[in-house]
Amino acid sequence: MATQFFTSTSLMALLFFGLYQVAINRSHLGMRGARQRHSQVLGNTGFARVFKNFGVSRSKPFERNLVLVDQDIPKPRVELKYGAQREGRRPDTAMAKWRAHRLGMIIHFGLYSQAGGTWDGISYPSAAEFIKANAKVPDVEYDKLLKTFNPDKKAPKNWARLAKQLGAKYVVITTKHHEGFCLWPSKHTDFAVHSTPYKTDFLGEFINACEEEGLDVMLYYSILDWHHKSWRYALKDEDDRTEFMKYWKFATLQLEELLDRYPGVKGFWFDGTWDSSVKNNGYLTYELEQRLRKIKPDLVIGSRLRADETGARHFDANGQLMGDYEQGWERKLPVAPLENDWECVMTVPENQWGYHAKWSGHVKDSIELIEMLARCTALDGNFVLNIGPQGNGSIRSEEIQLIQEIGTWMDINSHAIYNCGTSGLEKQDWGWITAREGSTELNAIIFNVPVSGRLNMQLKKGEVIKSATLGGKNLQIEENGNGRYFIHIPKINYNTAFVIKLQIVDGKQTTTDAPKI
Repeated sequence: MATQFFTSTSLMALLFFGLYQVAINRSHLGMRGARQRHSQVLGNTGFARVFKNFGVSRSKPFERNLVLVDQDIPKPRVELKYGAQREGRRPDTAMAKWRAHRLGMIIHFGLYSQAGGTWDGISYPSAAEFIKANAKVPDVEYDKLLKTFNPDKKAPKNWARLAKQLGAKYVVITTKHHEGFCLWPSKHTDFAVHSTPYKTDFLGEFINACEEEGLDVMLYYSILDWHHKSWRYALKDEDDRTEFMKYWKFATLQLEELLDRYPGVKGFWFDGTWDSSVKNNGYLTYELEQRLRKIKPDLVIGSRLRADETGARHFDANGQLMGDYEQGWERKLPVAPLENDWECVMTVPENQWGYHAKWSGHVKDSIELIEMLARCTALDGNFVLNIGPQGNGSIRSEEIQLIQEIGTWMDINSHAIYNCGTSGLEKQDWGWITAREGSTELNAIIFNVPVSGRLNMQLKKGEVIKSATLGGKNLQIEENGNGRYFIHIPKINYNTAFVIKLQIVDGKQTTTDAPKI
C-alpha cells in the first residue's frame, strides 16, 4: 500500500512538473495557433519527457487531452486594424514556387566585409557585420571603407554560379545592412556603391547573373540604419518623431527604387525592425507592405517586417502570422511541421554572417548541413545557407568546399528535396522522410545507418510498402504487422546520407511484386 501511495504521489508530482514546463513554454512561444504551439511543446517540454519515462504512449487520446490542458483558458480576440491580413498559407503561384524551392542561399556583403571582424588590430568574435557598433567606430572613420570597396568584377557571376552549384533555387542578398551602405547606386544617398572605386551597380550585376543561372532573387533590406542621421531607436518626443518620419520616407523611397530598378525580384527579406521606433508604430510597417504589394502584388515578404498596433512582431496579438512565412527560425529548427510556411537561415560557424577572418566555435560540415536541409523539407520548411564573401569578393575555401559537397549530394538526391514536404510520418531513428504532394512515393533520407542493416519503418495505418529501391535496385522488405516494416540495406561503409525511394499503396492493393523475406 505504501509503495502504491509513493508511486501515485510521484506520478502526480511529475505531472505537476510537466504542466509547469508547458506553461513556461507557452509564455515563451506566445500566442501562436493552438495546434502549432501544441506540436512544438510535445517535442521539447518536460511534460513529454515525464510521460515518456513512465511509458505512456503519445496516442491521439492523450494528445487531445494535452490540447485541452493547453487551451483551458480562452483568450478574448483583439480587434486589430494592422494585424494579420490573411489566415492560413498563401495559395497563389508565386508562393507555391517559393515553397517548392526548399533550398536557398543568403549572402552577407557590404563595407564590413573588408574589416573581417577586426578594427584597429582588435578582433571582435561576434557577428562581423556588427563591427561598426561593436568597435564603436565613428562615421568619419567607418566611411573611409568607401574608398577601398572594390571587389573583383567577376564576383557577381562567380557567386551566382556557386549558388547554382549548391543546388539553391533562390538567393537572398544584402542590399543594405545595418551599416547603411547600399550595393546599388541609390539616388537617395551617396553612401552607396557609386561612391566607391567599384562605381558600377554591383547589385544589378549580381541579379542579372542569378537570372542567367535560373535563380530567383530576394532582396535583404535593413530597416535599421546606423548611418542615416534621422534614424531613431525610440521616439522620446515630437522632434524624434519628426526625424524618424524623414527616415521612414527615405526607406520607403529606397524600397520603391529597388522594385523599379529590378522588377524581376521575387520578394523582400527585411531585418532590423525590433526597436521601439518601429514596433510601437506598427501602422507604418502595415502601410509600407501594402505600398510594396501595390507595385508588385506577388511579392513574397516574410514576417520580420510587420508589427501590429500592440507592438507584437511576426505574429499579431491574436497569434496570426503577419507576412507570408515565418522568419523566426534563425540558426534553429522546429521539431514538428508548422501551420505556416517557414524558412530557416543557417550559418556555417555558430554566429558569423558577414566575412570574419577568424571563425570560432563549432563549424558545421556538409553532412550536418544536409541533414538540416532534409529536416526542413520533412517539416515543410525552406533551408537557406549563409555565405559571407571577403571584401574583394572571394569566398573562403571552406565555404566553397561545403557548397561543392552539398551540391554533389543534391545532384543525386534533389528529388527528395525540391517540390517535397512533410510525409505526415514521425521522424525515424535513422533520418527523415519527405513526400511530394499527390504522389504515392516517399523519400527516406538515411543519416544514421543501423548496425543490423535493417531500417525500422512505421507507416500510417492501412499503408503498405510496395517497393523500396536504392540506386535503382530493389531492397528486401520484411513486414512486421501494424504498419511496421524492416527494410534491409547493404552492409557497406556509407560516407554520406542516401535516399531510399518507397512506393506506398493502400493496404487493400496487392503487394506481391515487392521482394519479401
